[in-house]
Amino acid sequence: MSSSFERRLVVLRHAKSDYPFGVSDHDRPLAGRGNREAPAAGRWLKEHGWVPDYILVSSAQRTRATCAWVTSELGDEAPTPYIDDRIYEAGSTQLLSIINETPETVRTLMVIGHMPTVQDLSMRLASIESDEESVMDMATRYPTLGLTAFEVNKPWAELDGRDAKLVSFVVPR
Repeated sequence: MSSSFERRLVVLRHAKSDYPFGVSDHDRPLAGRGNREAPAAGRWLKEHGWVPDYILVSSAQRTRATCAWVTSELGDEAPTPYIDDRIYEAGSTQLLSIINETPETVRTLMVIGHMPTVQDLSMRLASIESDEESVMDMATRYPTLGLTAFEVNKPWAELDGRDAKLVSFVVPR
């Protein structure tokens, strides 16, 4: 990992969700597997020194539950997540606009969202300097709990496309 970056961005797809009868998509909970696996994302962040100081999370139940598991693993280092209703149905352009609103004091931002937006956004942001194997892996599959880690060398407000170095794509389970 390079030491010349100014900021970090973590894009996380929510953990495995359930599909209970009669429950709206927005209110779907995590499945048993999702509840078991979601803490691994928090452990990965902590073990690799990617603890966010700001978290943006979709208002959907499954993303909020994933966030709760992640922050429980981060313990006292976890920031208070900001639930943003716009993330739930956002496409990659709208999600990038939400990221562009991030205060410049934020050094490591984590966004917890949904497919296909998290994959589309990650593809849009990956610069030519990105880790090729990670880009190919992320481009071909973005399963639940997929986590993309970027280094960013510009202000959040200027982040646009092909201007973040993808350094890792993992599925911590």
